[in-house]
Amino acid sequence: MTMVSKTRDMLEGLVKEGSFKWLSRTRSLFDEEVEELRRSPSAGDNWLPELSPPANVLVHRCSKILGLPTCQLRENFDAEASDFLKHHPNFARNFLEYCCFLALSRSIQAINYLDDKNFRRLIFDMMISWEFPAASSQPFPALDNDATVGIEAFSRIAPAVPIVGNVIVADKIFEVLSDSTSRRLHFSVYDKYLIRLERVIRKFQSQSESSLLSSQRLVRGEKVLEVDGTAASQPVIEHVGVSAWPGRLTLTDHALYFEDHRVVSYDKAKMYDLADELQQIIRPEISGPWGTRLFDNAVFYKSKSLSEPVVVEFPELKGHTRRDYWLAIIREVLYAHKFIRKFQLGGLERDEVILKAIFGILRVQALKEISSTIPICCEALLMFNVCDKLPCGDLILESVANMLTMRQIDRRSATKSVNGMYSISGLALASNLGFAFGTSSCNTNETALLVGEIAVGEITLLEKAVKEARSSYENVILAQATVDGVKVDGIDTNLTVMKELLSPITDIWNWILLLLYWERPSNSLAFCLVSSYILCRGWLGHVLASLLIFLALFMLINRCIQGGHIDELKVMAPAAMNTMERLLAVQNAASQAENLIQEGNILLLKYRALLLSLFPQATERCAGALLVIALLVAFVPVKYIVLVAFLETFTRYSPLRRANTERWQRRFRDWWFSIPAAPVALERYNDDRKKRLLIKIKSRRK
Repeated sequence: MTMVSKTRDMLEGLVKEGSFKWLSRTRSLFDEEVEELRRSPSAGDNWLPELSPPANVLVHRCSKILGLPTCQLRENFDAEASDFLKHHPNFARNFLEYCCFLALSRSIQAINYLDDKNFRRLIFDMMISWEFPAASSQPFPALDNDATVGIEAFSRIAPAVPIVGNVIVADKIFEVLSDSTSRRLHFSVYDKYLIRLERVIRKFQSQSESSLLSSQRLVRGEKVLEVDGTAASQPVIEHVGVSAWPGRLTLTDHALYFEDHRVVSYDKAKMYDLADELQQIIRPEISGPWGTRLFDNAVFYKSKSLSEPVVVEFPELKGHTRRDYWLAIIREVLYAHKFIRKFQLGGLERDEVILKAIFGILRVQALKEISSTIPICCEALLMFNVCDKLPCGDLILESVANMLTMRQIDRRSATKSVNGMYSISGLALASNLGFAFGTSSCNTNETALLVGEIAVGEITLLEKAVKEARSSYENVILAQATVDGVKVDGIDTNLTVMKELLSPITDIWNWILLLLYWERPSNSLAFCLVSSYILCRGWLGHVLASLLIFLALFMLINRCIQGGHIDELKVMAPAAMNTMERLLAVQNAASQAENLIQEGNILLLKYRALLLSLFPQATERCAGALLVIALLVAFVPVKYIVLVAFLETFTRYSPLRRANTERWQRRFRDWWFSIPAAPVALERYNDDRKKRLLIKIKSRRK
């Protein structure tokens, strides 16, 4: 047994040392690349001791793409980078990002680069190496199909190619891709995403080059983003008033078009402009036949150029995912043009903004094909939609505008953007996707002045704004969860909860009423004297300030004592009501609300009668009282007017004035009841508009 154990220990030691590594596991391509690098004659120049094996392999691949040795890349980085980047503890990651940005800027110069599996693998391996850049990183992963990447690596590398990701929505893209893989992204899923993205780009190219709306959209060079309503199984119905008609819906990067469907063709398209300032309103809508509100699967569109709003319906058997998708992409185009107008962008900057919206919509289309069985939130994947919803989203847009206007930067910064200190911009790769866009095709030299959203070793202002907005949004989500948790059903239950919450205010009000009605004369007299003294001395502002200070101290003391935790509000729930009792309660509440509205209308009509002198004697008295009040306000100091008003109000029910007050109240009530209400004439509405629409429908059918 001793000899056997010694032999076993010796074999285990040899395996650990690597002598029998070929027996312990299958060699991978990564292992071969590492061994090739270490055995090459220029291993000292090509292998950087500061980098991990995956990072060294990735840098070697980048050097092959660029046609430069690794040592030359290191020298270029030392010459261009700041001292902070060169001597920072994260040097390995900074140098790796530098090589990645350079290699990507060279790789995208090939046409249809997304169709190249080596390019897709290169980006994924960049993410793996980014997670383990330094030699001190342990354990080292292999650059193979079993490796996975996390959200930080994806959010850093994917936006370096704008069509693949975006800084603002990169985390949401990652969540969709890694939803079924425990929040770690596998290459197979990522590869499928880029393949679908390449197919979506081809579809986009074919649609934009087709004859769809050619006579109308060629004036502005519009690109077709989406078309729906061509299949009989998925119709699109336009509602205008009570009329409805099926047709084809087309979205471009400037407008929305609807063509009524005929037997073998389509009518001339109706254009709903999204680029101009027309005070457009776009929101979800409930629609149905003949104006009924039955199905929540429509989009409402209104602008000042239309005489009446338009409702576009997307019929579905269940749910409204199709409507939500169209609502999101229509809003994305609308918000993009609002952004352009707000910051007065033009030329290349304007083209870059429209490209951001186009790329976002293309990414959503690709993700929809991958997650066809699981609905995705399209709004969360479109940057302008996200900025409209996120708290501090306006600050994100300001950061985007500042980055787009970097054309005023000096030539040195422009050179850095070319040499790899910044990621590439959308315009830099637009033509390499197989289509020309905007003015970028005729001004390619100027695109060097437009940098991307990522800087080597730095967090840009845009990334900072996104992180702050995400943090604020998390707080909003937590707060909203507490709001949803305390919602209760039933009018009676909600009234009981409200009564309990207002109990402190109710107690204070009851205490004031006790003083006002002199239930305890000594307390009322003391309060009256103290309040009069404060008003005479002009200390009312100091009293109000003292109350605010007291409230602030009260909150801070509670914060220190309770540590942010408060006891639950205990409310005695009312007895449960059946359906009939609930209906009676609702009817009773509606009746009370109607009575209050009637009383309010009578009050307003009596005031109208006084103003128009329908009761001359009452009008003369009212006008005389107003003149006296005006003279007092003009010639008497305000503090004395406030003092007199307070004494008159507070001593009204004192033992000395109670009988006189009741007599004057009776006279005022008799005088008020004697005032007639101004007359009201009700006219019935004649709905000629509906008649016109019915006539229009009949003529259209003929």
